Amino acid sequence: MSRDRRQALVSGEYDRLSVARQCELVGISRSSHYYTARGESDFTLNLMRRIDGQYLKTPWYGSRQMVRHLRREGVSVGRTRVRRLMRLLGLQAIYQKPRTSLPNQEHKIYPYLLRDLVVDRPNQVWCADITYIPMSRGFLYLVAVMDWHSRAVLSWRLSNTMDSGFCVEALQEALARYGTPDIFNTDQGSQFTSEDFTGVLSEAGIRISMDGKGRWMDNVFIERLWRSLKYECVYLREFATGHDAHREIGIWLNYYNTERPHSSLLDMTPIETYLKTKAA
Repeated sequence: MSRDRRQALVSGEYDRLSVARQCELVGISRSSHYYTARGESDFTLNLMRRIDGQYLKTPWYGSRQMVRHLRREGVSVGRTRVRRLMRLLGLQAIYQKPRTSLPNQEHKIYPYLLRDLVVDRPNQVWCADITYIPMSRGFLYLVAVMDWHSRAVLSWRLSNTMDSGFCVEALQEALARYGTPDIFNTDQGSQFTSEDFTGVLSEAGIRISMDGKGRWMDNVFIERLWRSLKYECVYLREFATGHDAHREIGIWLNYYNTERPHSSLLDMTPIETYLKTKAA
């Protein structure tokens, strides 16, 4: 059953089942069902889109360089505002730099396990990341779980908050549908270092790997997915509702998985590569 169909099944008119239980049964997050666009100003939303688009082209830009770029384009904005919006969007310059803030001391940071590792089969390494999705009157966050070898997107979720819940849901769906990988790699974001997320991995016997701080290239394949998704889908549309975003992103991700050949995969699609090499 499609995600749109599942979302349409949820209703507040059932007496016997709560909306939370209905969402659980049909496999969508309650936050996305209740989503209403955030009341950001048009200027701020436009600025967020410009920052996000420029970051896809120049991911080494920090807040200072981003301000310079925006001012050259005639946008009068200060560094404090740009820095706040980049943090809100989860954007960080890719170069190594001194640590200016400490992670949550309650969250364990795991070492990066992929350096010099030859990844030559599906379910050897999975990865996950979060990106910002602009809306006509707000924004959402998208998380995806990807198989590193085949580039196949195994699961995804949209949310209007940056808590760990929607990331855990995507992880649990991928594990239920595709089994368990040897290694799971993420960045050091609080959603992925939380006990809710790492606990699911540990219980499944999966080794946990985390990117070096500021190391965009450590999770390069999913970063390329975001670039393709945004230029081929998100930036060509203006999503009015969470339902619209679910539908269009779902259509594009299905196209990416099943119809879009990759030269690095010998012109096969990600799902073809995943299923063929898994069966071999």
